[in-house]
Amino acid sequence: MTQERTVLYENNEIHYLLEQKPVKNLNLRIHKDCMVYVSANPDVPAEKIDDFVVGKGAYIQSAQRKFREMAQYAPQPKQYVSGETFYLLGRGVRLKIEKNVRDTIFSDGVYLRLCVKDPDDFARKRRMVTRYLDEQCRIIFGEIISETYPVFQKYGVPMPTLRIRDMETRWGSCLAKKGVITLNKRLLEAPRNCIEYVVMHEFCHFIHPNHSKHFYSFLTMLMPDWEERKKILDYTATFGL
Repeated sequence: MTQERTVLYENNEIHYLLEQKPVKNLNLRIHKDCMVYVSANPDVPAEKIDDFVVGKGAYIQSAQRKFREMAQYAPQPKQYVSGETFYLLGRGVRLKIEKNVRDTIFSDGVYLRLCVKDPDDFARKRRMVTRYLDEQCRIIFGEIISETYPVFQKYGVPMPTLRIRDMETRWGSCLAKKGVITLNKRLLEAPRNCIEYVVMHEFCHFIHPNHSKHFYSFLTMLMPDWEERKKILDYTATFGL
């Protein structure tokens, strides 16, 4: 059972969607579209739920401001035309479309040169750029995992399998029991030291599977400047490169 409700916080209305189901606690989450969702047990009075939402008013407004800001700076869909910027390891490279009898793509550090038989073939250009970026993910992420692994080998951690995915809310994840590290494709846009932080973070989960104090102490021991790297990565995620 769901219903829309509205409360007043500091003279501002907060609209939220209430879902009543058999849960123990009141739960609140905010989606990137700024919609507020609350789940509660059917036995909890509506007035108590409203008070709970009002009590979270400052947090809700702060999160909504951040999501609106992120939407403002979100990258627009690529058109795959000359002059567009792509980011590789924190540096922008300009796409340069060239007509050629042979389809090729490469970067010289300044331009991402895309040579195609038909410069107007949008689908082919998109496919070639996507394949190129995916290959760069496999190469660069693989290198960083190989460089990081020796630190964990002495702890009996097996060499993990690398998976690369498009992820909405995470930079990476670890399936310790299956020996898998999954990294977000968008990490390719970030500086290399930020990718190193994410890889180190996920490797640490092979030793400490949660985010306990022991986990962060272990991470700090292995990478003392991880918080600085994380700040750069968070800025990248919010404002683009």
